[in-house]
Amino acid sequence: MKVMRGVRVFILAMGAAALLGCVSLVETTGRALDGSAFEEKKVAVYRGLRKKGAATDIEIREMVNKAGERAVIVALGDYPYMKLRGSAPDHEGNFYLTSLEYLGGSVSGWNEYSLELSGAGRLLLGENEAVLSIPFAPEPVRIAKARIHRFDTRITGNDALANLNNRRERIAALTEWMNARQETPRPASRKDFEKYWKPILFPEMVSKKKRPPLWQQEGDAFVKAEDIRWNTGYTGRVFPEELRTVRNSGTMLRDWEEALSWIYLEYDWEKITGLLSREITVPRKK
Repeated sequence: MKVMRGVRVFILAMGAAALLGCVSLVETTGRALDGSAFEEKKVAVYRGLRKKGAATDIEIREMVNKAGERAVIVALGDYPYMKLRGSAPDHEGNFYLTSLEYLGGSVSGWNEYSLELSGAGRLLLGENEAVLSIPFAPEPVRIAKARIHRFDTRITGNDALANLNNRRERIAALTEWMNARQETPRPASRKDFEKYWKPILFPEMVSKKKRPPLWQQEGDAFVKAEDIRWNTGYTGRVFPEELRTVRNSGTMLRDWEEALSWIYLEYDWEKITGLLSREITVPRKK
């Protein structure tokens, strides 16, 4: 009975977190379930809040686990569902990026993964401040760990890895096409991103006045998938061949509904790495 009650509380908390956009609650709840919240502790925290002219909020944490191994975590305020993990810097400040940790919620649950990275940077940790620079964009390698919670179903192990690696390939193809479109405005936030792209990706899901001009033409055919009639004519006019089946099958909509933060992260990756390529000085939190 206690286990079932705990599961119900967890599901309610997850739903509330997704609806409110509270990533921290999703993260705390998910990691408390598997004990990972207790595996390491903070040694020092450096935090820089956004000020006039500043690029972004940033937090750098120096961590240590039970075995005494140290690591660093870099978190950006504009992307609260993502953390970059790296090795502890040496005496000259050289360190290696090891993974990107993602945890994003939706009304149906959450996706969590650890994406291995190959990259290096410079990080000097002082008594009063930290100085960070990652001059070259880290290269993603593969998703090495993954977990999915979808309503009352939990997916782990190889099934979760296969599911999220496939999703990553679809998201990469979608955001590559998005970024290549000419004269596309650059949304300043995830909310603006959703507002701009949803009518383009899913005209069937918005009001008639928000649909793009190419939405429907004479002779367009429709196919039903995921309880939605998709306009295959619009798909053919707007999307490249590799994305057409993904949209017409409803798979693109599932990715959008379950992993919008992930799509936005991939879309903005060049911006993120550009910000981190600058030398950033962050004061130590006392």
